[in-house]
Amino acid sequence: MTIRVAIADDQAMVRAGFRMIVESQPDMTLAGEAADGHDAIELVRRVRPDVILMDVRMPRVDGIHATRQVAGQTRVVILTTYELDEYVFDALAAGASAFLLKAAPPEDLIRAIRVVASGDALLAPSVTRRLIEEFARRPEPAARSADRLEGLTERELEVLKQIARGQTNAEIAARLHVAETTVKTHVAHLLDKLDLRDRVQAVILAYEAGIVERN
Repeated sequence: MTIRVAIADDQAMVRAGFRMIVESQPDMTLAGEAADGHDAIELVRRVRPDVILMDVRMPRVDGIHATRQVAGQTRVVILTTYELDEYVFDALAAGASAFLLKAAPPEDLIRAIRVVASGDALLAPSVTRRLIEEFARRPEPAARSADRLEGLTERELEVLKQIARGQTNAEIAARLHVAETTVKTHVAHLLDKLDLRDRVQAVILAYEAGIVERN
């Protein structure tokens, strides 16, 4: 399967760099480019790429608003210059499936594209910590978020807690003394039961529901 990738960034040289990376991969093709969030929204609606690389800070319409508009139509990889960008939480909450520094090595970008195209999410420990810090500053979660978890089994709830702590499937498997394939099954079931798109949404819901202690 060829992954169709779109690029949204207001800097032409940045777009050119990402274009070269995408076009260097045999399993990827460029679906189009946009120089701001408004054009990114229109591009997604027009060509329906599998993945869009989305800059956060763009003119006219920023990447957060654009992500909110297109997240249901394509997978979004958020790109930013700073790891602790104040918009990280908002961008992920808007529906992004991955977060990546522009200075990251090309192989990291290639991996991120493949991971989100496959239907998973890429949430690095540093981003998980950023989410935790953000939730620590917010008011206590509403009870309705906790109510959504009532249909989970005890093991699924434990897996959700570990996901919220930034643990990978392999790490969760080691902690719970089960096979990694078993963890993958639990993750798939809990995402389906909670009607969540990926691990990013699972982390957000876990903290909104208050099932993980806030530091």
